[in-house]
Formats: sequence, structure tokens, C-alpha cells
Amino acid sequence: MAEPLTLRPSKRRRVSPSREAADGSNGNDTKIQKQFFKTAANWNLEQSYEERSRKGKKKDARKAAAEGGRLPARTAGGAWAVKEDDAASVASDSEWLEGEDKDDAEPEEAEEAAIEEPQIPEKEQIRRAQEELAKVATQLNEDPEEYPGAFKAMSRIGDSQIMAIKKICMVTQMTVYKDVIPGYRIRPSTEEAGEKLSKEVRRLRTYEQALVTGYQGYIKKLAHFAASPSADTSKRGQPISSIAITCACTLVNSVPHFNFRGELLRILVKKLSTRKVDSDFVKCREALETLFREDEEGNASMEAVSLLSKMMKAKEYRVDESVLNTFLHLRLLGEFAGKASQDRTERPSDGFNGKKLRQKKQFRTKRERKLMKEQKEAEKVMAHADAAVSHEEREKMQSETLKMVFATYFRVLKERVPHLMGAVLEGLAQYAHLINQDFFGDLLEALKQLIRYSEMPEEDDEDQPMADEDDEEDVVRDTNRESLLCTVTAFALLEGQDAHNARTDLHLDLSHFITHLYRGLLPLSVNPDLELGAKSLHLSDPSDDSGGSTRRDSKINVQTTTVLLMRCLSGVLLPPWNIRSVPPLRLAAFTKQLMSVALQLPEKSCQAMLGLLGEVVHTHGRKVNALWNTEERKMDGTFKPLAETVEGSNPFATTIWEGELLKKHYCPKVREELKAMEKELKNL
Repeated sequence: MAEPLTLRPSKRRRVSPSREAADGSNGNDTKIQKQFFKTAANWNLEQSYEERSRKGKKKDARKAAAEGGRLPARTAGGAWAVKEDDAASVASDSEWLEGEDKDDAEPEEAEEAAIEEPQIPEKEQIRRAQEELAKVATQLNEDPEEYPGAFKAMSRIGDSQIMAIKKICMVTQMTVYKDVIPGYRIRPSTEEAGEKLSKEVRRLRTYEQALVTGYQGYIKKLAHFAASPSADTSKRGQPISSIAITCACTLVNSVPHFNFRGELLRILVKKLSTRKVDSDFVKCREALETLFREDEEGNASMEAVSLLSKMMKAKEYRVDESVLNTFLHLRLLGEFAGKASQDRTERPSDGFNGKKLRQKKQFRTKRERKLMKEQKEAEKVMAHADAAVSHEEREKMQSETLKMVFATYFRVLKERVPHLMGAVLEGLAQYAHLINQDFFGDLLEALKQLIRYSEMPEEDDEDQPMADEDDEEDVVRDTNRESLLCTVTAFALLEGQDAHNARTDLHLDLSHFITHLYRGLLPLSVNPDLELGAKSLHLSDPSDDSGGSTRRDSKINVQTTTVLLMRCLSGVLLPPWNIRSVPPLRLAAFTKQLMSVALQLPEKSCQAMLGLLGEVVHTHGRKVNALWNTEERKMDGTFKPLAETVEGSNPFATTIWEGELLKKHYCPKVREELKAMEKELKNL
């Protein structure tokens, strides 16, 4: 049996200090305790806690929690924080990424959040934008003065990155502005700082300021988008540049009186400066033509003509000729009664040498003068309220416009731009009755140069540095039509004016035009395009290797070559009463030549030619009667139809025998015209 295990008791430690140490420590503890109670009364525990630094902001944390749908919780450090959720939205992620410097987020998680796409699909965003635009547009249509901030709201919707929303917003803004723009031009307010205004006036001026500001921003956007390339990034629909140009054209024709008209016209003129004719080009050209036709005041037309003339001069007239033809749609072509040149104008109200004629003073009593003065003041106030332009102001603007048109035409004539010559001659032929006499000499000399150029052979024509080498396509000129237009313009200059004095003072000689017209009668009679206008359709020649039409559909004058020929012959053979009589030799030469030409002309042209000869016989019958009488024929030479001059043809040495052949013409109307002419001869 084992003996029991006895454990030795552990040694106890001495906890209490020794007597010597206890005596020393009691004195120190007493001092510390007294110091503690002495300073504790001055402590401010709440203030020290308030001054402690925080690791996060309570408001930001609560805001983030409200957006995420979770409540914040206090951390161990005393800050408010929200537990992160894996299903956080992209918007909150983007805000969280913006505060990356303040938050301790990992960069990898930030990159993954930036790559994620928005949850709202594009169609839903477009639908919401349409609803917002419809709401804003409805408010503006109902009471625009009540919602002056709606213009800025519409512009803010158009700042979207989605192209479809930009297009919809652009068209919506155009429609709204077209409806809410007033019928007057808004001018800057001139009231002083301390001036008191009524509630209605202040409300109206606030609305007008918001309208002008929003409209200015909209015009800038149109100019920016119209200048963008046509190749749009969108896969469907029109390019945004085309929509911007359409909106600008609509506003130019709808509200030409409102502010920022010059910016809209610059958009159109910039598009017309290109040589590429597309649908947008046609829209801008037609918008300007409509503006010229409907502009009653003349201010918008003058501004548009100024921009066009500057643009063409800067481009060295390398523009499409349809741009130059827009000048033929100006209202002053039929309304303006004065005369103008490239330097100055003369109005019918001016008297002799530009001085106003003094009107005879009418006697009125003192009471009548007082009533007339009051009536004039009332009319002045009403005209200012209606923003009406007086007759004198409109006439002044039209005269300035006419000077710019003639300056452009004359520059083109001097530089002889090939593809613009037809358009310039057509314009001068229509504006001839508005040209000043001081402009006659230079203009007729330029027309003579053009006729000499048309008479050059083709080999010499190729040596002329007329065409621009950079043009994309060859310029095909109709020299016969251009020479006829030169003759029409030359004789139209003398119609309706004091032509006898002008020709005497300026020594104008039109024999060059008459001789050229006489020599060109026989070639014109066999021209296959005689009864086709400049805008008529021409089928391609099957035997032509080029395989295309030789004429472009670009002229604005739809008169056929026959009509131009009739106008030239009327100016030569049937001049107005204020021009001296026609020599018998010229009448006889043209009458014989025209009867020979009538044998080759088509049906309608032949009928028109015989009608003209009937008027010549009626007016100058005694001078040309000898051509139908064999016994009165001169026996001093032979008739020369191919002579270089009219006088050298010797027309009285022959007789008119072509009438016997025309009596058997297949067209009954031609036979009737011939019978009427012969009946007129018998009555002499």
C-alpha cells in the first residue's frame, strides 16, 4: 500500500507594501488626489467631444442612405455610415466615384462601376423626353408669359447625348418659337435702375428677355449643327445638319422681322456657297426666293442680297448659277420705279439733276394747319406702333439693293465667268428698264465683248482662260442664246427712257448688235432647239459618245430661243416712238431674210415670224412694198444674203418669192398669217 501524496503549500506573495514604502506612497497619493479634484471642476466634457474629428459627414451619409433605401448606423469611431449594397444604381455609383478621394474605395470596384451601362433604355429616355417637350410646349402655347423659364427647360432637354432627342427637341423648339414670337422686333430695355414699373410691364419684359435669350441660344445650336458634316452617326432618319437647315429655312420665311435674322441668313448663305447641289441646297435657295417675293419692307431682302454678293465675291464667283438667279425674284423688279447703277440711284421723286421739284404751296387757314399738324402726329404714332415702313424708307432700301445687284452683275461680266454668263445676261435683260444711263457705256461695251467671244472659232475658244480648272464638270455654254440675250439687253436699255438723248450724249452705237443678229438668222433657223427653253428637257443623242444631255437645267428664264429672237427683231424693226425711224435698207434686208428663214422654221415659230412681219408691213409698209413688186426691183447688182453687213446685202435687187411656197404650207394658221400680211400690202 502506497503512502499518501502530501502537497507542499505554495508560498504566499506579499501584497501590502512595506512599512517604509507605505509611509512614502501615502503622501504621493494624497497629493494626486487633491490635484485631481482641483482641476476636475474646470473640465468641459461636451465641448471636448464636440471638437473631436469625424471620419464621415452625417448629412452625406443620410443622403446616400436615402438614395439607396438603407438607414445609416453609427460606427465605433462615432461616424455615421451605410452598409454597402451590391445592387446599388449607376447614378449612386457615379456620385460615389466622384468622391473617390474622400472614400476608401478600391480602384478595381470603381472601374467596374464605370463600365456598367445605364439601366434606363434609350427608347424609354426618348419617350420621357417627348412627354416633357409636349408638356412644356403646351404650357407655352396656352400662356407663354406665365412660363418664361420654359425656353431654358426646352434647351436643357436638347443637351442630351442621344441623337434622336436632339432632333426632336430642335423641331419642337422651331415650332414653339414660330408660334410665340410676336409680330415686332424686341429691342433692349432702356429703363433706369430706379425706375418703377407696373406688374404687367415687368412681367412682359421678363418674358421678352427670356424669349430673346432662349431664341439666341437656339439659333447658335442651329448654326453649329448645320455646319456639321452630313454623314451622321445615327443609323436611321435624316442627318441632324439637314434638320437644322430645314428649321432655319422655316424661321426665315415665318419670322423674318424678328431678332437674329442675320444669323439665320448666314446659315442659308453658307450652304449656298458650296457647288454641290443637294436637297439642303435647294431648300436654302427656295427659302431665299420666297423671302424675296414676300418681303414688303425690303430690309430683309437688302440684308440677304448683301450677304450673297459678299459671299460670291469671296468665293471668286465659283458658285452655282441658280444662286445668282435668286435676284430675279426680288419685289423691286416690278415695284421700283427709279433708275440705278452700281454706284448711285435716281428715284422718280427727284427732279432734274437729282434735285427735288418744288411743289406749289397751298393756302390753308390757321385752324386747318393746326388740324393737319395733329393728324400727322397721330399718323406718326400709329405708324410707329404698327412698325410700318414708310414708302420713302422702302424705296431707299430697294435702291441700295438694286445697286448691289448691278455691282454683282457687272463684276461677273468683267471677269467673264463662263458658267455664270447666261444667268447674268438673263438678269440684265429683265433689269434693263431699271439701269441708269450712266451705266450704259460700260455695260454695252461688255456686251459687245461677249458677242465677239461667241463669234470666235472653237480652236480659239479653247485657248481662252475662261473656265476654272478646279471645276468638277465642264461648262457647256449656249453662245446663240447668250448673243440673243446681249441684243435683247442692249435694246431694252433704250426702252422707256430718254433714249435719243442718251444715245446722242453717250455716243451709243447699236449697229454691232444689229449686224450680228442679221448674220445669225440663217444658222438659227436650222437650230433643232429653237422651240425649247433653257429649262426644257433634252434627250441625249444616241450617236453622242458622251452619252448625256448637253445642257443643264439651271436657267431661270423659261423663254424659248424663238421668243428671244422675236424680242430682238422687235427692238430692231419696231422700236418705240422716242427712237428715230428705221432706215429703209435695214427694213428691206431683214424682211427678205426673215421670209427666207420662215421656210425652215417649225410650225409655231413660222407663225410667230409671219405675225411679226405683218406688224412690220403695217408700220413701215411704204418702205418695204417694193419687195413684193417685180417692176420696182433695182437692176444694179445681186442680192447677197450672206453679206457681212446689212447694207452690203443689197435687198432691193431681189423680190420676195417665198410667199408662194408658204401659201402651200401644211399648217392652216401659217396660211392665215400670210393672207393677212398680203391683205395689208394691198391696202397700202
